[in-house]
Amino acid sequence: MAPISRARQWTVGARFTATVFVGSFLLFLVQPMIARLALPRLGGAPAVWNSAMLVYQALLLAGYAYAHLLGRLAPRKQAAVHLGVFALAAFSLPIGLLDLDVPQGAGLFLWVPWLLLVSVGPLFFVISAQTPLLQRWFALTSGKDPYPLYAASNLGSFAGLFAYPLLVEPMVAVADQRWYWSAAYLGLAALAAWCALALPRTAPVDQREVRSTRPARNIVLSWIMVAAIPSGLVLSTTLYITTDIVAIPLLWALPLGLYLLSFTVAFGAPEIIVRPIMWAAPVVLLLNAVLLFSAPSSGSAVLFAGLSALGLFLVSVSLHRRLYETRPPADQLTAFYLALAVGGVLGGLFCALIAPLLFDWTYEHALLIVAAALLLTARSPFKPVYDLWDGGRLANVVTLIGIPTVLLLSVASIPLGRLAVAPAILVVAIAAIGNRPLFAAAVASLVLTTGGWNNLRASVEPGRLTRSFFGVYTLEENARDRAISHGTTVHGIQNRGSPERERMPTTYYAPRSGVGLVLSSPLIADTARVGLVGLGAGTLSCYARPAQQWTIYEIDPVVVQIASDPRRFSFLSRCLPKRRMVIGDARLTLARETAPKVDMLIIDAFSSDSIPVHLLTREAFQIYRQRLKDDGLLLVHISNRYLHLDSVLGAEAEAAGWSARIRIFKPKRADRSLNYFGSDWVVLSPSQIRISALEQAEPGLTWLPLPPPVSAPWSDDHASLLPVLKF
Repeated sequence: MAPISRARQWTVGARFTATVFVGSFLLFLVQPMIARLALPRLGGAPAVWNSAMLVYQALLLAGYAYAHLLGRLAPRKQAAVHLGVFALAAFSLPIGLLDLDVPQGAGLFLWVPWLLLVSVGPLFFVISAQTPLLQRWFALTSGKDPYPLYAASNLGSFAGLFAYPLLVEPMVAVADQRWYWSAAYLGLAALAAWCALALPRTAPVDQREVRSTRPARNIVLSWIMVAAIPSGLVLSTTLYITTDIVAIPLLWALPLGLYLLSFTVAFGAPEIIVRPIMWAAPVVLLLNAVLLFSAPSSGSAVLFAGLSALGLFLVSVSLHRRLYETRPPADQLTAFYLALAVGGVLGGLFCALIAPLLFDWTYEHALLIVAAALLLTARSPFKPVYDLWDGGRLANVVTLIGIPTVLLLSVASIPLGRLAVAPAILVVAIAAIGNRPLFAAAVASLVLTTGGWNNLRASVEPGRLTRSFFGVYTLEENARDRAISHGTTVHGIQNRGSPERERMPTTYYAPRSGVGLVLSSPLIADTARVGLVGLGAGTLSCYARPAQQWTIYEIDPVVVQIASDPRRFSFLSRCLPKRRMVIGDARLTLARETAPKVDMLIIDAFSSDSIPVHLLTREAFQIYRQRLKDDGLLLVHISNRYLHLDSVLGAEAEAAGWSARIRIFKPKRADRSLNYFGSDWVVLSPSQIRISALEQAEPGLTWLPLPPPVSAPWSDDHASLLPVLKF
């Protein structure tokens, strides 16, 4: 290839960088946008989102495989085929879900993939192929190292990830998002054509250059393995942070953003920046291992979350740098990225689909921490230790003795206690940096010693830990009460000691809470029909009267099993032995409901401080209104540490003509011994007379007007958490 001028090199580099960046940016807008479109239609059941994830992973793999196969053609033929695929995919525009109804009796696990494939599959496929394909074109065009373009690609993904919740979602309705994205797709096609014009015109690739040796099978397997660990770790870290530490809205984006940024650093940053990160990674990983099973206080939760996120970033940079350092020549580039994609898919599938079936706690996070320790290639900062691990018989002897020693020390912590053993293991772990097998064994021993054994003991106890695709449910009990929690959120507490105590409503459902006042009010008929969305431990059932008819809507079958088992909780068996249970996404099941209208509908479906937005949109409230009698009452539980949901309901009440009041309950000190929690409940009704009668029934108890709305009512087309965040 003839040399090209520096100015042309810069122009070509800018052209390809912009195209790769824009493609990745658009790709990361697809998933949240389609999720917003799909949630009201398909609901939030695991079958929906697990199958959706499989579709996206399969399309990504297919795109990378297509780019790999396309590399066998001559450069201009590659361009012709790819631009042709771009044109064919354009027939799917504007992007969105096809207006197809789920056939009667169709399984969601098959129907959802089909719907996504025919709706967005062509667009997702062609854009996913951009990153490896354009890097290959860049190498053919400029003769320069194409791998830094991967940094630009992940920077584009990073920008798209945060642009959607911070800019696109708050400012643009979903219907308009579809058209803006579609216009950007056409712009991307023009950029791809612009890049194609720079390709050489001459003979097929195989005739233009000497092909390098194909990577050995063990090299390809190592690429897959090294790529799988950060891919799995980003999912396990997200689950760990948002359920076991703090469930702040939008926090899920932080681990994924750091994961994407790690590619940019690993593939694009100079050695002077990357090397300190690789030195720090084992140390931060050790801290994460020590604190893995700790229960942070509310004041330290953010610190714990930050440390977990930092560990993910440092480990990801280190492992991705290892991939970068073992990258093949440019003519094998597409095979390299195909291996990385396979590893990414395997890591994702393990955490999203396999782990919830195998484990009753998030043990995959602990396993991935140990696996990362085994793969980190950092050297010890201490020269004598560095020299020791540099090879030789002594290093092998120390390793063979050290591994069983640290594991035995961990076992010894069971009778001796963690404080007696953990410091010694920590010293060994620090000294073992640079010796990957010994370091991984020491990390595993620390994980077990600092809480792993206790957690495994809980797993052995029947019913103590239960896991579904929605998360881990933990059962704790003592002589006074029994509690179930989902991460950091308590689902219910049942007092113990007598049949009377076991029937007492507790937590957010105390007698003077909003829902407690309404359900015990004489305004509610003894023969009333009541609908309840969200079961929890079944606490609210103890307000039921013998002649009332209750229908309970619950999305998670595991919650139904726990609440219905009198060996765990006896609210249902004691207070509501006859009830109608409907399993599925509440919005979809309520919309299909054929039973008579209800006198009261209770919405208590928010399992943590992260909320299902589709249950609070204008369209959702229209469904609730259809299920209510003309003078019926709608109660919505909005207790939340991070969101002003009262403003959301205020906007809906004002727009739709609901009469509404809010009850903010703060328990007294004496109430805490009965496990009463503070709570915020909003009551709404189409009838102002009904709300006034409720206020007058308990004149000494305060029902307040809702605050003025800070934004328009949420709808399926436009809803954003940003305006209602508590700062």
